[in-house]
Amino acid sequence: MLRMLICWMLLFTISGYGYEIVISGYQKSQINYLLEQTIEPFAGIEELQVSFVVPQDYLSPTYVQRVEKLNFKFSLEPDNREIKTDNRGNLVHEYTWNRPGKVINCQISLQAKNEVNLAELKSDVPFPIPGFPEDVSAFLQGTEMVPAGDAAIREKANQLTKGISSGMEAVQTILHFVVDHMRYVLIPEKFDAMYALQTGKGNCQNYSHLAAALLRAARIPVRIVNGVTLKKGFQISSETSEYSFEMSQGRHSWIEVYFPDLGWLPFDPQQTQFFVSNRYLRIEVGLDNNETIQDGLVRWTQAVGAERQLPKLEEAIESDFISDDVSFKSIQKLATPSKLLLSPLLVFAPAGEVPVKVKEPEEILTEVEEAEKITGEVEEPEKEVEEQLLVDYTKLNYQKPLEIGNLDFPRNFDFVLSRFQDQETPLRQNELKRNFIVETAEYVTGERIFTQTFELDKPVQLDKIGLALHSFGGSGDLWLEISDDKDGYPIPAVAASRKISAPRIRIPRGYDWVDFDFSDQKLILSPGRYWFVLRFSGFPIVNWFYSYGKSVGPADGTRSRQVKGNKWDTIHSFEFNYRVVGLAAE
Repeated sequence: MLRMLICWMLLFTISGYGYEIVISGYQKSQINYLLEQTIEPFAGIEELQVSFVVPQDYLSPTYVQRVEKLNFKFSLEPDNREIKTDNRGNLVHEYTWNRPGKVINCQISLQAKNEVNLAELKSDVPFPIPGFPEDVSAFLQGTEMVPAGDAAIREKANQLTKGISSGMEAVQTILHFVVDHMRYVLIPEKFDAMYALQTGKGNCQNYSHLAAALLRAARIPVRIVNGVTLKKGFQISSETSEYSFEMSQGRHSWIEVYFPDLGWLPFDPQQTQFFVSNRYLRIEVGLDNNETIQDGLVRWTQAVGAERQLPKLEEAIESDFISDDVSFKSIQKLATPSKLLLSPLLVFAPAGEVPVKVKEPEEILTEVEEAEKITGEVEEPEKEVEEQLLVDYTKLNYQKPLEIGNLDFPRNFDFVLSRFQDQETPLRQNELKRNFIVETAEYVTGERIFTQTFELDKPVQLDKIGLALHSFGGSGDLWLEISDDKDGYPIPAVAASRKISAPRIRIPRGYDWVDFDFSDQKLILSPGRYWFVLRFSGFPIVNWFYSYGKSVGPADGTRSRQVKGNKWDTIHSFEFNYRVVGLAAE
């Protein structure tokens, strides 16, 4: 009988879940890319300048980018053009208009041939790393966003790398910490490494800045990369499941780390990857995100006495995969980090020593599987019971309000009109920078059905479950079904919420809570793990907002299946935003 329906059970403690998936394989794609900016100047502008950084060819042991058919197009021809290479090697195009009197449309198009090849990644570089070329040493510098010399940063870096003798292992250990320490939020209060270290949250800039600060404090060169991620997912197959990895299409920040024997290697701490996929377009590099601002930068001067205001700016990114060949497979699963992490097989040892695989490829077996492997017979493992107390949960007094879940998302945020991170800075500096605000949401009323897990450490009388949704119309109903958990999967539902008519979901801007009501059923949920499934009838058009990574729940806690299927075979790399509301027992 399911936990939510029984009157008593054994008390237990919920533990965390997480693992590192070691993968091999490749991606080979040919991509048409278009960036379009539309600028509407105001009457007082004397001079308007727009700069773009040209994506260049890039070669690393894991990621290769080749750029062809680059083209610039303007609705109003600029009065002046200048091409220059800055001190970080970025190729910058600057375009200037004198007293522009009408809307300017700028387009940069190109074709990218992007490849990723993941095999054994070997480095013999010792730690501490002895020395670097002069141009590489520049990326050991601390900055306001990356305070590598700060005492707290140095202390944490020393703590993480104590006793380590391999450069690759030092990088791996620091990035493991960043992945486990950080929780993704779309619009943090600050974007620097110290804010990330102290609060444990931030967007892609915070992840990059914190990783760079810790690595530079350990005397490992890091450069910040700015570019674009493309909204085309990819899958990684294992023996039992398929992992689905998706990103929003928009501006993004990640890092490249220097190894004397390998060169610059890309990593993305925010996407929890020890590589970057070929769904990335690499554009600009620098010391931090205050320096890498030239791509899409708009500056202007205005006539004396003219009213202080902003030109209107819209940016759109389009991508089309002409060809896409992906073959990734999981070769081992390691219970190392507390969150889901992707990595090629890392092999490292200090120079002069025999290379050792730090983590031998071995399966993580359950007790039953281990017994079967050793004896050839399946035995039931002994159940460990910390405290065997029989509790009648229906007799408890449920009075204490409770709200848990992945609660942090930008409610009623207008993604269409969002253009800037800071409205005051442009007015002071006459400067508009592109931002890293992206809409992370999944279309959840199509060909797949989605389920999200949640965990309770105390008994709860369930009132409602809210989802962060936006409805684009359509017809039909939506409702939630709630299930118990069995071996990390939802089993058949035992309760359903009241239905909500899709046309009655009215959210004027962005995303907001849509609550599914269970209050009339007086459901008592004992401590444990549960799932809820978003079901629908008819043809509603609904997006469900999610957070990158796993903010609250386990690594396998977001799944989907085909509408006509019966197996929850796909694990998603993100976690949906949800809230469970009810009364806890006093």
